[in-house]
Amino acid sequence: QVQLVESGGGLVQAGGSLRLSCTASGVTFKNYAMGWFRQAPGKEREFVATISGTGGTTHYADSVKGRFTISRDNAKSTVYLQMNSLKPEDTAVYYCAAGPIISYGGSTYRYWGQGTQVTVSS
Repeated sequence: QVQLVESGGGLVQAGGSLRLSCTASGVTFKNYAMGWFRQAPGKEREFVATISGTGGTTHYADSVKGRFTISRDNAKSTVYLQMNSLKPEDTAVYYCAAGPIISYGGSTYRYWGQGTQVTVSS
């Protein structure tokens, strides 16, 4: 059974930082691209960042480029999202996802975590 478990969310002031983690089980982690998506109340889910299985390729949404960094540790089956210079508009539930190829599209990803809340106060 495949499981993705996110952690690291919380409440932070604008300008602060958080690091999200997502640990996978039940899959050969290095064979999967990993993505982070987010969904704010009343809004559609949106792409945040993605990383290839080897970690050699990353892509970011324009809204987070330069502030967020995605990385992975295949030995720990874990993907991270380092979020710096957080803004109130970053407030959302953040989801990690695993898929066969690196992609901006949520439909490409096969497995999803349950989400972790990030709240940025102004």
